[in-house]
Amino acid sequence: MTVPSPIPEAIHPSLWRASQLARGRGRTVDTGYAALSAELPGGGWPIGALIDLLVQQAGVGEMRLLRPALSALGKRPVAMVQPPHVPNGLGLEYIGLSPEQLLQIRAAKTADALWSAEQILRAGSCGALLFWTQYVQTASLRRLHLAAQSSETLFFMVRPLAAAQDASPAVLRLALRPERDGLTVDIAKRRGPARAEPLSIPLQPTPVLFSHHARISRRPLAPVATRGLPTKVAA
Repeated sequence: MTVPSPIPEAIHPSLWRASQLARGRGRTVDTGYAALSAELPGGGWPIGALIDLLVQQAGVGEMRLLRPALSALGKRPVAMVQPPHVPNGLGLEYIGLSPEQLLQIRAAKTADALWSAEQILRAGSCGALLFWTQYVQTASLRRLHLAAQSSETLFFMVRPLAAAQDASPAVLRLALRPERDGLTVDIAKRRGPARAEPLSIPLQPTPVLFSHHARISRRPLAPVATRGLPTKVAA
């Protein structure tokens, strides 16, 4: 009598067949884009894990890509570490965030920015953390990934495309390139088979871009002192 092969996930939740998408061990948040969600294990952005967004340059559309997921967080705080531009209040409201929800961290040193991100993840009080940075050592990435695993936080690191050549503990790595109506998304790493063809994700332009009044009526958000972070997050 032939004994059927056990399902990999039944042996251990970290196992999956390389020819199939992993089912996902934890919670996910729908990306808001059916074509993208269908290609991700668990059908969405994994919560409590490091996600790499690899971009040609900051601001190619990563915030608009994350708009549905961030909107789904409700009133939970969203932390931005080392954002490349001053957040615009009207633009934030367009993606479903109020300025009061935003915690902005600007640090003079990369080490301080990494420390801040780790404290945010360990505190667990933020619904999402977005961290823009250049080169990061693998050991630092592992620390952040471990901190994320103990949280219920959506954790995105936005890094240069060149970082795709470096090792990363991220469970999901996406390369984002701008196109006329949105983004071209290459799945560089996922728990499942490689995908050769990129995805085309249409993005709606932010209305603030078309308003002269909005461009001159900005509501910049004051940066938070880095070393005062634990008190701020726990509040």
